[in-house]
Amino acid sequence: MQNSSQVESFNKPDADETLKYGIMFVYAALILISGFFFNSVGEIISGLGKIIVSRSVLVSDYMEIGNIGATLVNCGLTTLASIIVAKIADVEMDGLTIAAIFTIAGFALFGKNVYNIWPIYLGTYLYALYTKERFKKYSAAAFFGTALGPLVSQISFGAGLPLAQGIILGCLAGVIAGFIIPSMAAHFPKFHQGFSLYNIGFTAGMTGFLFMSLIRAFGRGHETLAIALEGYNFEFTIYLSIMFVSMIVWGYILNNKSFSGYGTMLKRSGQAPSDFVALDGFGITLANMGIIGLMSVAYVLLVKGDLNGPNIGGIFTIIAFGAFGKHAKNIIPIFIGVFLASFLFSSIPGSTIPPPGALTPVLAALFGTTLAPIAGEYGWIAGIVAGFVHMTAVVNTASLHGGMDLYNNGFTGGLVAACLVPIIDGLIKGKRKLAKADN
Repeated sequence: MQNSSQVESFNKPDADETLKYGIMFVYAALILISGFFFNSVGEIISGLGKIIVSRSVLVSDYMEIGNIGATLVNCGLTTLASIIVAKIADVEMDGLTIAAIFTIAGFALFGKNVYNIWPIYLGTYLYALYTKERFKKYSAAAFFGTALGPLVSQISFGAGLPLAQGIILGCLAGVIAGFIIPSMAAHFPKFHQGFSLYNIGFTAGMTGFLFMSLIRAFGRGHETLAIALEGYNFEFTIYLSIMFVSMIVWGYILNNKSFSGYGTMLKRSGQAPSDFVALDGFGITLANMGIIGLMSVAYVLLVKGDLNGPNIGGIFTIIAFGAFGKHAKNIIPIFIGVFLASFLFSSIPGSTIPPPGALTPVLAALFGTTLAPIAGEYGWIAGIVAGFVHMTAVVNTASLHGGMDLYNNGFTGGLVAACLVPIIDGLIKGKRKLAKADN
């Protein structure tokens, strides 16, 4: 197999760390400020209160639980806090860190908030102290590990415990989760061989499963949720289009006012680790993030889905990994595969799969692009198959961790990649052997 890093690197201009941090800070600040265009200060404060004390398990759209303005302020604050943590820890703003920060931004629309991320960070920091390493070594595990934010919120506010007891136990559970994630995450890439980009999603799914099993043993089980906003497609199409076009323009300028090198990026499989910032430069990476962001918005609108907290979170996660494995060529087959599965199975009586525009299939299409490296490495047909299988699998996995793992598609994607890649690889090798025999 050819890893994407083996593709020739474009001789690119690059931005220094100050500029990269500055651009990330600007986008986070603009998201925060934009919240005040949707709601008043009083409404935002009230909405933030509702968001903080919500259970936050999948799927909890903060735009519906609080309000749009409060959700965007929560998103901005959570993202800014994470950027500041990265800066204090002297973390390089490389492709993986950009992916982590924008993923936090996406899930701060439906599951992560200014309360539930901190115990995870503290747990990972304590692990760094325990191993006598700098926090920056485990920063990616800490940032992506906030996928388990609902574990903190559910125990704190949703388990029926007295408030003080719930908060103490919720925070303790978050610290423990943050402590164990780094060591677990170091081993799981071998399971899916880097063909699922959301490695911590798989790790968090396994961690959430362990915690959920324990919680159920104490008789504190719960159901997953399906709370989502509807009816704001026009407003968010404009909002997101402005954001993504600005990324394309900014990237074009930083890339010496050209898109040179984008063709090279499109040849990469995206198999992890594929740091596009290091391989192709920050400018063209930023442009790629904007391009696939627009493509993702177009997909949601074409299947008549809703632009709400969870789906915009999925779009943000796509642009996040536009810095670390996803590009315009390798995400399309996943979209097609998920669409075909939801279109075909939704018409079957008793099927658990809804039509393409429903919340679950749209989320499966957006977050299912964790499997983009399969399309990048093995071609479009393999990518379509991966998307198809992912759609059928993802409707059955959230119950395992009770919605505690916000990256449920990452958990599912790890399972799908681990099953499909050996089969695809074996078929290709078998075909090559037959071709040699014929010759």
